Amino acid sequence: MKIIITSGGTSEAIDSVRDITNKATGRLGQVMAERFLEAGHHVTFVTTKHALKPQPHDRLTLHLITNVTSLMETLEPLVKTHDAIIHAMAVSDYTPVYMTDFETVSESNDLSQFLTAHNAETKISSSADYQVLFLKKTPKVISKIKKWNPAIHLIGFKLLVAVSQQELFEVARASLIKNKADAIVANDLTEISADSHKAYLVTTSEAIQTETKQGIAEMVLTFLKQIEDEK
Repeated sequence: MKIIITSGGTSEAIDSVRDITNKATGRLGQVMAERFLEAGHHVTFVTTKHALKPQPHDRLTLHLITNVTSLMETLEPLVKTHDAIIHAMAVSDYTPVYMTDFETVSESNDLSQFLTAHNAETKISSSADYQVLFLKKTPKVISKIKKWNPAIHLIGFKLLVAVSQQELFEVARASLIKNKADAIVANDLTEISADSHKAYLVTTSEAIQTETKQGIAEMVLTFLKQIEDEK
């Protein structure tokens, strides 16, 4: 199979020297890529500059992205030519629009003006004691995948924090149905550490549990092989 694996976390620029990002390291994506390569598959690894990456391999292709826009531009043509995508990347939910000092905002009678404003300077001044950052929602990349290629196998990921198992499964299945995924890997941040990574492969009918990143890689590999064999 030709597999896309997205990994790491996107960053959205505030100005030329500041970004909004997240804590994703790309370790799980690295583990999955190495397992799929070991199993003989071709892996296209879409990640970021600072995320962990698999060792070079003759069946590995690497694509570096920065933000949500570059991720979408990179993924669309790739999705159309691959058999499956494991979308494990932590994608930014919001991107900066405009940043200004609190006094300017508090004196304004029309906050909507800030939603279309743009900072002219390449580095925003740090002289003010308080700044207000306006953000806008980014597109949901996972929702585009099946539109780009209805035939591709899609494994999505859902990370929540300190929720019940029932809620975790409900949110995962809602994402599965909404995005027409084959399965969602659901995990809770409170159950992830350097030594363990509890997760569930959630489908419409079952939830398979594992306790490690290597277990997640094996679980996803087995699942994709099964649905590919059923074609």
